Amino acid sequence: MDLEKSREQQAGEGCLVVALRMPVRIVALVLVVPLRMVWDVLVVVGRFLGDTVFRPVGRALVWVGRAVFVWPFVALWRWVLVPLGAALRWLGTVLVVVPAGWLYRWVLTPLGHALAWLGHRLLVVPSVWLYRWVLTPVGRALAWCGRGLLALASMLVAALATALYWTLRVLVVWPAHAVWRWVLAPVGRVLAVVAREVGEALGHAWRVAGHVSLAVGRALAAFFRWTVVEPARWAYRTVLTPVGHAVRDAVLRPLAEAARSVGRVTRDTLRSVRATVRQVRQDVRRALVGDHGTAGARGDRDGRGAVGSSDGQDDRIPLTKR
Repeated sequence: MDLEKSREQQAGEGCLVVALRMPVRIVALVLVVPLRMVWDVLVVVGRFLGDTVFRPVGRALVWVGRAVFVWPFVALWRWVLVPLGAALRWLGTVLVVVPAGWLYRWVLTPLGHALAWLGHRLLVVPSVWLYRWVLTPVGRALAWCGRGLLALASMLVAALATALYWTLRVLVVWPAHAVWRWVLAPVGRVLAVVAREVGEALGHAWRVAGHVSLAVGRALAAFFRWTVVEPARWAYRTVLTPVGHAVRDAVLRPLAEAARSVGRVTRDTLRSVRATVRQVRQDVRRALVGDHGTAGARGDRDGRGAVGSSDGQDDRIPLTKR
């Protein structure tokens, strides 16, 4: 069906269209394929940058803008300007509106009525009389003269316009019509056919370039997968994972057990050292200062020995604490 339609269209079109179509489409395809591939690459990069950079940065900037500009102005409007405006409105009502209303009602209104009465008596009545008996007859006379002058000017303008019309028609319109009919219209038809064919060729080339770009992209993706991703996956699965497990079982776990054992030994050693230091400190303090309970008992024993050796004398030697 498509071949029959294309044959029917080619049969109905002129030889100029058939001669221009194939070269134009070939040139358009050669020029458009690189541009379409570059366009697809830029679209992919733009989507990646938009998802990873521009959108988070835009959200951060929106939040910063709200925090820096919107929220302070909202707080200023809500807590400063609105109360200040309410206060100013109340002051304006009390200091301006109420006195102005009172002045308008009790001073300006009676004064205005008085001035309106004096304007009516001094201006309106004389103006009506002047308009009725002076300006109306003069205006009618001037209107009659103006109508006559307007009719004369209309006749002159009509004659001049007729002369200009025929002059422009003979000197401009007929030559321009002939140039349009016999020169510009055929050239315009040819240019329209050329422009239409160029546009159709560019559209066809753009669609073909899209398919070529899609095929090239899929080929590059498959090449990257089988040259980088699959070898890396195979190396990770068959080499790095067993090596990691062996290193974990043979090196890391013994090292961790040794480290935990060293930690326990170190904690026990530090605990014994702290106990020894505490005991030594207590012994040094007891040697330097002495224990109060032990010193009192030793003094009582010394006092009893001194009393027994005094041969029955009643004088007792006072005891002093060391």
